[in-house]
Amino acid sequence: MTTFHCAVLVRAGSVTERVRIETDQSGTIVKIVTGVEAGPGDVRLATVVPGFATAHSHAFHRLLRGTTHADGGDFWKWREAMYGVAALLDPPLMFLVARAVFAEMLVSGYTAVGEFHYLHHRVDGAAYPAAHAMEIATGEAARAVGIRLVLLDTCYLDGAIGAPLSPQQRRFGDGSAAGWLARWHSLRDVIEGDRVTLGAAIHSVRAVSPAAMAELRDGLGTGTPLHIHVSEQPQENADCIAAYGHTPVGVLASLGMLGPRLSLVHATHLTAADRTLVGASGCTVVMCPTTEADLGDGIGDALGLAAAGARIAIGSDQNAVIDPLLELRGLEAGERLSSGRRGRFSPADLLDAGTGAGYASLGISSTVLAPGDPCDLVELDRASLRTLGSALDQLLFTATASDVRKVIVGGRIVAESGRLTAGAARPEVLLAEALDAVAAA
Repeated sequence: MTTFHCAVLVRAGSVTERVRIETDQSGTIVKIVTGVEAGPGDVRLATVVPGFATAHSHAFHRLLRGTTHADGGDFWKWREAMYGVAALLDPPLMFLVARAVFAEMLVSGYTAVGEFHYLHHRVDGAAYPAAHAMEIATGEAARAVGIRLVLLDTCYLDGAIGAPLSPQQRRFGDGSAAGWLARWHSLRDVIEGDRVTLGAAIHSVRAVSPAAMAELRDGLGTGTPLHIHVSEQPQENADCIAAYGHTPVGVLASLGMLGPRLSLVHATHLTAADRTLVGASGCTVVMCPTTEADLGDGIGDALGLAAAGARIAIGSDQNAVIDPLLELRGLEAGERLSSGRRGRFSPADLLDAGTGAGYASLGISSTVLAPGDPCDLVELDRASLRTLGSALDQLLFTATASDVRKVIVGGRIVAESGRLTAGAARPEVLLAEALDAVAAA
C-alpha cells in the first residue's frame, strides 16, 4: 500500500488542500481524506491534478514530426507520407517506436493512452508467423515504460467506399468483419494484464461498410469501448452521402450505434442534425486540436457538441505535439478563434476533457480519483517561469509539459522531471534509438 499526500488537489470544479490518498497493492484508491496533514510514510506531493488521457493516438505517426510540416498540400498529401512510414515497421521496430512515444507521453503528463492501432500484418497483408506480433509489441512497449494502455484494435477493410484496399493498406485488413472479429476475440487473452486492456475501433465509414459495421456491432461485447474516425474531412461526408444517403453520423445512427460507449474522433465537419444526434446519444467526441490544426482539418464545434450533451475528450493523434496542456489550450483556442470571444470552456470543463472524459472514453473509469479508481496523478510546478502567479484553477492556461514534476500511474511514480523512473531513462534516448533503427530498416 502507498499513501500520497497532496498539498493541493485540483479536480474538475474543485480545489482541495491537504488531501491524503490511500491505495491498495494494485494501485487502486481505497480511501481519500481531506484537510489532514501528511503522515511520516506518505509520498509528499505539492500541486496535483488527475492523470491526463490521450484518447486517440497513432504512435508511429510520431516518426513524421518535423519532416512534413513545410510540404504544403492537405490531409490527403500528408497521408501518403504516413503510408510510407507505416510500410517500414515490423514488430521489433513497432516496440521501439511505441516505447519512445509512450515514454514521451508519460513525462508530459499523460497517464493513459488509447492507441488506435491498425498495423496488424505484414506489408503484403500476410499474417506474422507469431500471432498478434504487432499488438503484443505495442503492449510490451507500454509495460516497459509504465503507461496505462487501451489498445483500440482497429477494423480496416476497404481502401475507400466501395473500393478494395490499396497495396499501401493491405497490412491493415483482415478480409472481412468476421475475420477481424475472430482475430480481435483471440487477442484479449494474450494482450491484457498489467495496465493493458483491449478496446475496439472502426477506422471510418471510408474503411468499413454499414453492413460490416452492423456485424461488428453484434460481435463485440457491450462493455467494450468503441472508437471511430468521423467527418475529419469534408470529402468523407460527400462520399458517404453519395454512397449511403447519410452523413457518417447518420449512418451510425441508422445502425443504432450511437451511444455512451461510442467515441467519435475529430467530428470536425458535422451538420446541425449530426450534432443533435451525437449530443442526444451521449457519445464522447475526441478532439485532437494540435493535429487538426497541423493537417488543416478545420475547427470542430466542440462547445456546440458539449452543449448538445456530448462529452469532450482530447487526443494527441499524430503526436506532432505531445502535451496535454497544450492540447487543452488548443481546444479552447479553437472556440475563441471561431467565436471572437474568450472563456468559452470553463477551467473545470477543460480539466474534465483532459482527464475524466478521456478515462471514461477508454473504459478505464467513470469517476475521477474516487475510491475504486486507479491512482493516476500528475504533479505540476506552480513556481515555474510559465506558471508563477497563476490561479490554481487556471494552471491549465499557463503550464506546459515542461511543468510536469511527477507522474503516478497505478499508485507508482513512473516519471519525474522528464525522466522515467524505470532505469532512469530519458525519452529522447529511447526516441533516438527508435529513429536510428527505422532509418536502418
